[in-house]
Amino acid sequence: MSDDISTPGATVVGADGLRRPAWAEQSDLLREYYDTEWGMPVRDERGVFERLSLEAFQSGLSWATVLRKRPAFRTAFAGFDPDAVAAFDDADVERLLADAGIIRNRAKVLATIDNARATVALREDGTDLAELVWSFRPAETPAPVTAADVPSTSEQSIALSAELKLRGFRWVGPTTMFALMEAIGIVDTHLVSSHRRGSSGVW
Repeated sequence: MSDDISTPGATVVGADGLRRPAWAEQSDLLREYYDTEWGMPVRDERGVFERLSLEAFQSGLSWATVLRKRPAFRTAFAGFDPDAVAAFDDADVERLLADAGIIRNRAKVLATIDNARATVALREDGTDLAELVWSFRPAETPAPVTAADVPSTSEQSIALSAELKLRGFRWVGPTTMFALMEAIGIVDTHLVSSHRRGSSGVW
């Protein structure tokens, strides 16, 4: 483990004396998210559906953009209640595409509605989204020293992506699913020198 903050991708020391990856020191918003939420277990259906939806909207954009817009996303998408979003119709699609508070991407909006319907359909098969996603937890988690050591996909994220696609989900590629797994604590990719490493209670 390196404590050299000049090493590319290593943790940096914040004003509070705590070590974080450089991305988490870019703003107060990102620091708060990193310190309190990212990598902590999310095991409820609505929570996992929200994170899955936001990861899809983030694709191609910065996570900071999504975080700034999350309150508006929650309002626009009925608090990410899968049943409510599954009932959205064409008028809702147009409402969402006219909402400057969110990321107005038709393909992502339609995918989110389809994913809500797929989430509801999972219950008919005797499971739920959170249970299904967590079933792909690996036996081991990465132990990255620098950002360059953090993988962007895994055997499990590839398998999860394939399973979700079979069940009617969209915008759930292996990279997006690995980001989801990181965000909700299924894997711990906190850098080993970060103050958050091992804090989830899962690993």
